[in-house]
Amino acid sequence: MFNQLRLDNRIALVTGASRGLGRSIAMGLASAGARVVVNARSEDALAQVVTEIEHKGGQADLRCFDVTDEEAAKDALASIVTDHRRLDILVNNAGTVVRSPLLESTTEDFRQVVDTNLTSLYVMSREAARLMVPRGYGRIVNIGSVMSHIGRPNIVSYVSTKHAVAGLTKALANELAPNGICVNGIGPGYFGTEFNRPLMEDAEFTAMVEGRTPVARWGDPDEIAGAAIFLSSEAASYVNGHMLMVDGGLTIKL
Repeated sequence: MFNQLRLDNRIALVTGASRGLGRSIAMGLASAGARVVVNARSEDALAQVVTEIEHKGGQADLRCFDVTDEEAAKDALASIVTDHRRLDILVNNAGTVVRSPLLESTTEDFRQVVDTNLTSLYVMSREAARLMVPRGYGRIVNIGSVMSHIGRPNIVSYVSTKHAVAGLTKALANELAPNGICVNGIGPGYFGTEFNRPLMEDAEFTAMVEGRTPVARWGDPDEIAGAAIFLSSEAASYVNGHMLMVDGGLTIKL
């Protein structure tokens, strides 16, 4: 029986894939059969991910560039087409956060977060769509957050951009669906990543996470991979414009 979750012969690009959730997503897509192009700003870290994927029998290569550099992003996508003839799947995972009370925050910091968490997704999705539309097929998966639906203090730029990711996902889903491109998002909850290390080491914050999350724990980074595989696959061919929350139930608990 044909396995609709397989990604054999698909070419996937995962941004921010050198560590954390991006790395887990890249590993997951590769395990499902995709050839994964991993992106981040550290070539050494990316090379380690490629080596690990290949060690496990997968296929991968890397493109080292800053997603906020539009020309670099265009060049990278062009090189993927040169090497692999197409791009089937784009996972927009790269992101950042600046933690600061509103009254101490700066416009410069806000713009930095917007550039990374929102503008880069727009640019990457637009350029990927230019490759996918002529072929009549594609999958774009935008990584949002539980903060795509709720809010917290001291991360106003992060919350704002992650809400915007949900809006961007819906807009792209409407526009690109007639061309055979499904656009969806994933809203991760609190995962035990290097990105969240300072929060995990805060006993009060960890107690809040475990108390607020129905499964009463932080997520393991590998637990994000299944959602990414699903939304990238034929199993999700009638799923479009959806934000799939992978948060242990956090956003549905009163």
